[in-house]
Order: sequence, then C-alpha cells, then structure tokens
Amino acid sequence: MVTPDVEIVEYDPAWLGRAAEAITELWDVLAGVLVAVEHIGSTAVPWLVAKPVIDLMAAVADLTEVEGREQGLAELGYRRHFNGMVDRLVYVRGVEGRRTHVLHVVTEASWPTRNQRILRDHLRTHPQDAARYGELKRAIVAAGTSPRDYSRAKTALVQELTDLARARLGLESVPVWEKEGGASH
Repeated sequence: MVTPDVEIVEYDPAWLGRAAEAITELWDVLAGVLVAVEHIGSTAVPWLVAKPVIDLMAAVADLTEVEGREQGLAELGYRRHFNGMVDRLVYVRGVEGRRTHVLHVVTEASWPTRNQRILRDHLRTHPQDAARYGELKRAIVAAGTSPRDYSRAKTALVQELTDLARARLGLESVPVWEKEGGASH
C-alpha cells in the first residue's frame, strides 16, 4: 500500500539477511566501540507488514566515540540525521533518495530497557499483538496519513503494547514517543 511517501509492504524474509549484512559492516567499521547491535523495528518481526527499511540499534559506552567514526559510517552510506531524538545518534542510509536503513546508536547503560527492543521481542512472541499492529499500519496508510503523521498515528497502540511488554519484564511504563516536542516509535 502506498500514500505519497509511506509505503507498507508484506513481510520479506530477505530483510533478515539485509540486517545481518549491515550488522557485520557496522561491527567492522565501529570495531572497539560497539558493545551490541541488533535488528529492531517491524522488519525484524516475522510476518509483520512494514515500511521496507531496516532499523538497527547499536549500543556503545560513549556516543562521542561514534561521532569520531562518522567517516567510516559515511563510507557505508550512513549520514547523520537529526529528527528530534535527543538520547541517541541517528544515521540514515539510502539509495536514490529512498531510505534503506536507519541506525539508532544508544548508550550501553540504556540498552536493556530500550522500548524498540522490548516491543520487537514482544511482537515476535505474541502474534495476536503483531497482527493488531499490522492492521493498524494498514489502516493508517489506507486513510492517506502523511509521512509526518504516520509514527504519531501508531503511538497509542505502540504505547499499549510496549507497556504490556515492559510490565511482563517488571519495568515501569515510559513514553514511547522519544522526539522533542511531545514525541513515538
């Protein structure tokens, strides 16, 4: 399904291979800095519809160490992106003006409680919730929601599912919207 700039497609098993390749490249470029890196987001959840963009999250001890390695990231096609998220570095990679990868670099200290990782794991093990999320995405796109409003339109359900997943882990609820100015996933 497509609106002017939001494309949702059926799950593609090739996403796992694309993510694994990107993770290997990141380990090479950020050797000695990376503590962990994982495939997150909807493309990491089997059978979930998604925007065809590989989301990755990497953990490092100190974000400034990654800033010092941005040339290596640029050689892989990643460019720094400022989108209002203040607790991480974000890099976007694309082809012909179309995003293919988004890399979120966060601190090692925040890694265990990152909502994106927690929600991904929940959706992988709760197919009924993944189906609800997929249905919502389809409805948002079918309604012609703009790219600017797409993430915000998902926020209530993302918050509900993340709260459920966090509670199962004994964690308190925290807002899923992470951008300055009242912020989502």
